[in-house]
Amino acid sequence: MSSSPTLPISSPLANHSSTVSSQSQSPIATPALRSFISRLTTSLRHGFSQRRPWTELLDRNSMSKPESLAEAYSRIRKNFNYFRVNYVTLIAIALALSLITHPFSLLVLIGLLASWFFLYLFRPSDQPLVLFGRTFSDRETLGILVVLTVFVIFLTTVGSLLISALMIGSAIVCAHGAFRVPEDLFLDDQEPANAGFLSFLGGAASSAAASAAASHV
Repeated sequence: MSSSPTLPISSPLANHSSTVSSQSQSPIATPALRSFISRLTTSLRHGFSQRRPWTELLDRNSMSKPESLAEAYSRIRKNFNYFRVNYVTLIAIALALSLITHPFSLLVLIGLLASWFFLYLFRPSDQPLVLFGRTFSDRETLGILVVLTVFVIFLTTVGSLLISALMIGSAIVCAHGAFRVPEDLFLDDQEPANAGFLSFLGGAASSAAASAAASHV
């Protein structure tokens, strides 16, 4: 007597667990976020490789008072093209010190950036945002984040703190650029003004925007 054919049996529990596992993938593991971090890290390394020696920046023998506003402006422009990585580093240090001395503002800013990253920019498109039992669309999520950003920047101390730190850093940069004599600096005329350290801003921003658009189509 021939035996009955064996029918394939799938376990509902196994299917459910695999579905839950695929849907519960952390946003930090998405390819868009990994690509953004890799691009940002590469740009930062390339930018810092073009940093000028700090001893050259702080050379007291090259300091002199400008004779006119036109000369001061010319010095600032030439020095910024040459020391741009150092200047951006000084402004970043001013921002960091301001935030470190105000931990509450630092935590609020980190929370705001994390909300943009994990709730919109790098959230997988197949995982809708669900809060308090309500599902939010991408447009609603974007609107909430924009309103939250406006509130944090303009209606709390975070905005005034960032503006004050930027003004202090810019004042230091302008003062140094005006008093530093640029005659001994050799500028490469073929090098674009926005190359190096500053180029990652546009590149990283465009990468984030492209990744967000692709993930939410």
